Amino acid sequence: MRPVPPPRDEGAVPLGHGRALGYAAFGEPSGRLVLWHHGTPGARRQIPLLARRTADRLGIHLVSVERPGVGDSTDHRYRAIREWAADAAAVADHLGHDEFAVVGLSGGGPYALACAHELPDRVKAVGLLGSVCPVVGPDVVPDASIVDLAVRLQWLLGPLRLVAGPGLWLVVQPFMPATHWILQLYAGRMPRGDRLVFADPEIEGVLIDDIVNATRSRFGAVAHDVALFGRDWGFSIGDVRVPVFWWHGDDDNIIPVAHALHASELLANCALEVRPGESHIGAFAIADLVLETLLAAWTGQSGA
Repeated sequence: MRPVPPPRDEGAVPLGHGRALGYAAFGEPSGRLVLWHHGTPGARRQIPLLARRTADRLGIHLVSVERPGVGDSTDHRYRAIREWAADAAAVADHLGHDEFAVVGLSGGGPYALACAHELPDRVKAVGLLGSVCPVVGPDVVPDASIVDLAVRLQWLLGPLRLVAGPGLWLVVQPFMPATHWILQLYAGRMPRGDRLVFADPEIEGVLIDDIVNATRSRFGAVAHDVALFGRDWGFSIGDVRVPVFWWHGDDDNIIPVAHALHASELLANCALEVRPGESHIGAFAIADLVLETLLAAWTGQSGA
């Protein structure tokens, strides 16, 4: 594994009532803010090196915020994904930004859309990469996926959220020294597109660096994410008016491309790019395109 340089800045944003959200920052602090929402599982360092270099090149303030229950983010149980937006706004305030764009990778997608729905005057553009789509509520997708398990097991996930985080933390600790081999085993079972991404030493290094740092203290965000995916998000994506740019692989075996096709039609202002031969994490390899697109939309150089 190649050594991964640390973020330009890392810390925790206090939210009051003993709560805090951990973050990692890259790029130019005085530039336009892009809040990156990590996948599930994931944490604040789950930003590919390509995105970090692009942030430097474009003068973007690229910040990844850990959701409650992982890394330096204290545990907290949202009742619906919609509630995340208030915390994201607090992070932007703390960093000194009135306006910002958002990116959501896989499980981070719903949280990015929540920001756009709740903060339309502040969020200028949304980037979704293989995003989880609604499986309950008014915007439910027509085809089943692994996310449907969160609906079927909701009766169990709700009560277990309090103890699942510490339980997961205890389970993963013994396997940390073997992270490289576990990642390779997982990659071997994924579609070809994902195997190509995992084969990149830079991407493997980022994923291992992220998971090792994230699990040093807590790992409960996974349980919270899964439980919330199986509930109504608290808003309809059809009410999102902020421009959305969506990249989705046609060979995605986690979130079927049919989900993206359905959800993108519900969004008022969405440009969906279906990427041939790409799997679930292919977007790691196009992080430069994602940031360039969001910046162009924000500055009026393009639109959805």
